[in-house]
Amino acid sequence: MADLKPQPWMTAEPTRKVMAALHAQGPARFVGGCVRDALLGRRIGDIDIATPLEPPVVIVALGAAGLRAIPTGIEHGTVTALADGQSFEITTLRRDVETDGRRAVVAFTDDWAEDAQRRDFRLNALYLDEDGAILDPTGEGVADARAGRIVFVGEPETRIREDYLRILRFFRFFAWYGRGEADADGLNACAALREGLKGLSGERVSKEFLKLLGADDPRPAVRLMAASGVLGALLPEARGLARFEGLVEIETGQLFTCDPVLRLSALLPDEAEAVRSAAARLRLSNLMRDRLVAAVAGAPALTSWMSPREARRAIYRLGPEAFRDRVQLAWASAERTAVHPQFRMLYTYPDTWTPPAFPISGEDIRAAGVAEGPLHGRVRREVEDWWIDMDFTDDKLAAIERLKAVAQGLAY
Repeated sequence: MADLKPQPWMTAEPTRKVMAALHAQGPARFVGGCVRDALLGRRIGDIDIATPLEPPVVIVALGAAGLRAIPTGIEHGTVTALADGQSFEITTLRRDVETDGRRAVVAFTDDWAEDAQRRDFRLNALYLDEDGAILDPTGEGVADARAGRIVFVGEPETRIREDYLRILRFFRFFAWYGRGEADADGLNACAALREGLKGLSGERVSKEFLKLLGADDPRPAVRLMAASGVLGALLPEARGLARFEGLVEIETGQLFTCDPVLRLSALLPDEAEAVRSAAARLRLSNLMRDRLVAAVAGAPALTSWMSPREARRAIYRLGPEAFRDRVQLAWASAERTAVHPQFRMLYTYPDTWTPPAFPISGEDIRAAGVAEGPLHGRVRREVEDWWIDMDFTDDKLAAIERLKAVAQGLAY
């Protein structure tokens, strides 16, 4: 048993309302991530609560206190409470009756230790009373959290076979909380059962992997994934870690905000079809897919010695976001990534130069005698290429004269 002083998130009015409503019917404790992070002095995100009260009782208790209850996962014992606009996930103590590696059939229990046995890692199997008393049923959760150890509850292979996503969670928690060497038994189990990842939905896998890549420094975890074969099972398109390692070094050294999507891009090859294949398998959003493709596919290639004029052309062709993404990826691939002031200047160029609007309109092209159709588009492209070569001249009369010449030339 360990103790924590009551913290503001524990004593806040919305939290008090929810806990008071549950205590009117029976016991309730904070559980999981909020307990672990409070113990480590980290910022608290979601507040989860565990109770032996079954879902119908929880719903009645919340209603009696004037709080809204949403049955978000009723078959697994989960009810979401809303208090003063804040949500709390309340889950009934449970044990697994049947699992298939993706989902579980559960039975409810009133045994806190039994509930702890179905959780993934010992540092997540922690329960906290409102007075600050921590319940640690495995006997090692508090010590693991403080030491940075990611250790499965019970037998690692058993926990993984219950839900193969726990393979990725092992590496994700190592990226966020791990210190020193990874737990050998857990790592070996993840390597042995890595093919189980292929049976999971792309949405679950990508969500977990992007969380992993969002750690301050996910390099040790990703190295372990590569060495164990887990990265290959998850991302067969990956071509090595050098660019990924360089990107994280740049973000850290240049004080850039960590970008999980760009970090994913750094693991992928510069091949549009391979990127699209990975995005489809991971069920990424269209917006995310398009960003990944734009970061790696096609011309222009960016170099540290680009002139300002070449940089302006690239920004116009790519757009500011894709330009910055490509700058960082090119920078990450360079030798001695930490000492490239040229790349730093290129990265900030979109802050000082905004691409102008092309001065020739469709009406201008029609006035030059070009009707709508394939020739219309060709004329526009020819004039736009000239305008870009002229470094985005703002001389509209010169652009009109060029338009007339192009239109006349293509008409014959």
